[in-house]
Amino acid sequence: MLSTGSVTAGRPGLPPSLLFRSPPRRGAVPFLAPFDPDRAERRGARNRLRIGNFLTFSGSPGIWGPAATNSALLAVSEINRRGGILGREIELSFYDSGGAVEDVAARARDALDFDDIDVVMGSHISAVRLALRRLTRGRIPYVYTPVYEGGERTPGVMAIGETPHSQTRPAIHWLAENKGAKRWYLIGSDYVWPWQSHLQTKIYIGEAGGHVVGEEFVPVGHDDHEAHLARIRATRPDVVLISLIGTDSITFNRAFGESGLAATTLRLAGAVDETVLLGIGADNTENLYSASGYFNCIGSRANDEFMSLYTAMFGVDAPPVGSVGQSNYEGLRFLKAAAERAGSLSLHPLAAAGRNIVYSGARGEVAIRQGRAGMAMHRAAADGLDFRIIRTF
Repeated sequence: MLSTGSVTAGRPGLPPSLLFRSPPRRGAVPFLAPFDPDRAERRGARNRLRIGNFLTFSGSPGIWGPAATNSALLAVSEINRRGGILGREIELSFYDSGGAVEDVAARARDALDFDDIDVVMGSHISAVRLALRRLTRGRIPYVYTPVYEGGERTPGVMAIGETPHSQTRPAIHWLAENKGAKRWYLIGSDYVWPWQSHLQTKIYIGEAGGHVVGEEFVPVGHDDHEAHLARIRATRPDVVLISLIGTDSITFNRAFGESGLAATTLRLAGAVDETVLLGIGADNTENLYSASGYFNCIGSRANDEFMSLYTAMFGVDAPPVGSVGQSNYEGLRFLKAAAERAGSLSLHPLAAAGRNIVYSGARGEVAIRQGRAGMAMHRAAADGLDFRIIRTF
C-alpha cells in the first residue's frame, strides 16, 4: 500500500529507481505552474525516463492497487533490462489516485511542477482521468490503461483499454442469442464510466431485441445493497448488467448470491476480473459472466509468458492479476512501442505515433487505430474463483 507518510525510496526488494510518493498536504500547490520549455528540454537530455504512475491504493478501486503495482514493476524490469526506452532507463514513481478528485489533482500538480516527470500513466477511474487530462494537456504525454467508456480525444492522452462497443456489445448479443436474454436491469457506480457506458449499452440491448426494466446509480463506497436487490427482484430481469467499481462490486455480488437471485438471474459485469472474483467468493459466482480483452486463463503464448514472469518475480501467492492490474503492464509496453516508432518521447510526435500503432503485450497483439484500441475480446463465465473462457471474438 502507498505510504501516507514521507516519500520513501528503495523499498526492500525494489530497485532504488522506484519511488512511492505520498499525497501532499491538503490545499498544497493550489495553482498550476506555467509550462517551462527549457525544463522540458532538460528532461529530454537526462538519462532516466521519469514516469509518474497514478494507481489507486485507497477507496473502492484500491483493491486493484497491488496487482497493478506488480504489473508495472514487471514491465519496468523487462524494459530496463533490454536498454530502456530510446536508451533511457525508466524511473517509476507511484501516486495514489484514490480519494477526492481534487486531492488527486493536487498530487498531479506536484508531480508535474516539482517531480520533473516525463510521462503520466494512469489506472484509475474516469473521473480522475477528466481532472488529470486538464493538467497534462499540451505539457506531457498521458497513457490511460484500463477499461473505460471510450471517446477520449484529448491531445496527448492515449487510452488503450476496452470500450463498450468492443467489450459489452458482443456480450449482450451473445446472451440474447444463447440465453434468451431480453429483460435487463442496469446498476452502476455514480460516476462517468457507468453513466456513459449505460447510454451505449441501452442501444446494444435494443439491437439484440431486449429492453431495460430498471436502472440505478450507486454512490461510490456504498455497501448496503438490500434496497437495490429488492428492486431487482421486483422487476424480474433476465440479466443484471453490473458497472459497479472495485469493492462495491464485491459487496453487491456477495449480497446478490446470498439473496438467492444468482440461481435464477444472469449477471454480466465489465469490471469483474480475477481480483474482484476472489473477493466475491466461490459461493456467490453462479451465473456470473464477464467480458474483457484479458483474463489470466487465456491460453496464448503471450499470456503464458506474462504469467510465468509474473509468478517468477512475485511468487505463487502474489495478488491475482486481472484486466485492470495487467493493463499497467500493457501501458508500458505500448509506451515503448510508440516511442520507438516516433523516435522521440516528446509530446506531439509520441502522441501522433500512438494513435495508429500495433504493439504486443499479455493480451497479444493490440492495434490502435485513430486512437481506438482493437484486440481479441473474450466472454467468460465465473467458475468458482476462476474464469472459464466461453468464446473469443
